[in-house]
Amino acid sequence: MTDAVHLGPHQPVLLSESLEGLNVREDGFYVDGTYGRGGHARAILDRLGGGGRLWLVDRDPDAVADARERFGSDPRCRVWYGGFSSLGAWLQETEGPGRVDGILLDLGVSSPQLDCAERGFSFLRDGPLDMRMDPRSGTSAFDWLCQVPEAELVRTLRVYGEERFARRIARAVVEARQQSGLADSTAALARLVDEAVPRRERHKNPATRTFQAVRIAVNGELVELERFLGGVCDWLLPGGRLAVISFHSLEDRMVKRFMQQASGVRDLPPEIPVIPEGLRPRMRRIGKAIRASEPERVRNPRARSAVLRVAERLP
Repeated sequence: MTDAVHLGPHQPVLLSESLEGLNVREDGFYVDGTYGRGGHARAILDRLGGGGRLWLVDRDPDAVADARERFGSDPRCRVWYGGFSSLGAWLQETEGPGRVDGILLDLGVSSPQLDCAERGFSFLRDGPLDMRMDPRSGTSAFDWLCQVPEAELVRTLRVYGEERFARRIARAVVEARQQSGLADSTAALARLVDEAVPRRERHKNPATRTFQAVRIAVNGELVELERFLGGVCDWLLPGGRLAVISFHSLEDRMVKRFMQQASGVRDLPPEIPVIPEGLRPRMRRIGKAIRASEPERVRNPRARSAVLRVAERLP
């Protein structure tokens, strides 16, 4: 998955680095929490033996259909339709906590989603202004933009899109609503942003940050990630690995902060020489943040903003 513009056939980002981070064992139990189109899943399965298991998770019904078609007959696989924050509930129903050897998240929007004009993720392909990762539920980007208060839109663009012209763009959206009504079109929103922005960034479409911010808000992506991180330590076996690929600085900061906090020890008074069990670190970080190599960035421009972080569950 990616937050970048799709520029070619789907290629899983940081594939070998992710597999190394997960430390896949032949008989292990793994979860691909963002199936997309199965690039990482296929590679994990290739390393699993007959006793290994892989759960495939996605909130996009098209991705779930693809997973069932490609891997539904593989006895090692189980396909789940929903967000990765639901993993704890599914494990509680079927396995119990503390059973997973590795979880992989590849955050952001997938290439097939960007490629499909009807999904409304890309300003390069005109289509309805939808942007929902699950088109069967929630509020579309068009409906959200038609009702969001101006102040909230400014905040969304600034925080989720890091857009310096957030106030100008929000004002343009509100004025369009008041005058003739917003058009339910990705191309129309891109034109509106282009006209509102006084200066362009080199090699970057002025609508990039706005589309990113609106998509994150519509899908509650940061809330989903926060819920997941709040439970992941309970789902992993001791020695189990968490590997997260982020494309957005806010997501990466959340993952980095979580791993730092989970691997640290709170300050204790000197009269307590032994760390109480409830205050011991629950994870340890594995290496430093990993970015795509220059050859991968040349081969796959979508990888240029990808960051991989890995942590291991402690006993």
